[in-house]
Amino acid sequence: MSLLDTLDKIGGSNTPAFTLKIDGVDITGKVSEKLLGLTLTDNRGFEADQLEIELDDSDSSLMLPPRGVSIAVAIGWKDTGTIDKGLFVVDEIGHSGAPDKLTITARSADFRQTLNVQRDNSYHKKTLGDIVKTVATRNKLTPVINKNMADIAIPHIDQTNESDGSFITRLAKENGAVAAVKNGKLLFFKQGQNQTINGKQIPEMLINRQSGDSHQFTLTDRGAYTGVVANWLNTRAAKSEPVKVKRRRKKKPMVEEEKQGEYLVGSDENVLVLRHTYATKYNAQRAAKANWERIQRGVATFSIQLARGRAELYPEAPVTVKGFKREIDEAKWTLVTVTHSLNGSGFTTSLDLEVKIDELEME
Repeated sequence: MSLLDTLDKIGGSNTPAFTLKIDGVDITGKVSEKLLGLTLTDNRGFEADQLEIELDDSDSSLMLPPRGVSIAVAIGWKDTGTIDKGLFVVDEIGHSGAPDKLTITARSADFRQTLNVQRDNSYHKKTLGDIVKTVATRNKLTPVINKNMADIAIPHIDQTNESDGSFITRLAKENGAVAAVKNGKLLFFKQGQNQTINGKQIPEMLINRQSGDSHQFTLTDRGAYTGVVANWLNTRAAKSEPVKVKRRRKKKPMVEEEKQGEYLVGSDENVLVLRHTYATKYNAQRAAKANWERIQRGVATFSIQLARGRAELYPEAPVTVKGFKREIDEAKWTLVTVTHSLNGSGFTTSLDLEVKIDELEME
């Protein structure tokens, strides 16, 4: 009896469903008879999304698929239908036993090819959009970048003995963005903004504690940085001038509420000073803001294991949680990693979230 036949005995709304296509050919029927487990990990950053499929080969009837073939996958529930989760490229095949088992691993981008080639390039007086388009075209990907980010001027940047994957990741980090490869597209977008690549607001998702099997909240540092200072060189005055980014304060908090409101902040005196001196005030502001947002996202993390899988969840979506500690419920969360698992326990989803960045003010 196959895995889905076993789960189907539960019946109704608790029956998981999936579809798989290899190079456009539907193989769901054949695979369902052999399926032991399916795990799909959806990441926000440049780390490729991953699909892992485990198949029963105890009768030695399965053939090893060639690397490089594409797999389209959709998951969901029998009564509500499946949701398309994208296209993956097979890049790893494993066989183990006994009992014999075939494991197929596919990723959202084929990192065996041009993205890993070391290159030497210089980009002078370009915009972010120009650079992203150049890298995408070189790797036969479609560039997708928000217009607000595409118009950002880059006076000069060098790519020295560096792969396109490493370079575009560094470029994203320096500008407070995320680069990702999904479905043949090179995405470059502002992280932690809860917006689509086209700048539209993503609908907020609600997760109740009753929906989860387990959770874990981590506050990394009560004394976390609460400000960032970046220096830029004023050539007219021949001296460095600081640009500061700090937390925007709430108006007139009560004494008791102030302590709770600052729970994820730390002390006002703990400021990070960037070592690099920037050529312009604009570059200093951009670097200070990008580093401040990175610090903000690392203050607190939250993970939840959902008992019932939710295929509609994806990274960068805003999330509100209820039923936990008040500080957790009142925080604004953003999905970072979503892992869907289909196995003998049914269809479950695990979530990794980070605290949403607050508004900033410049000095």
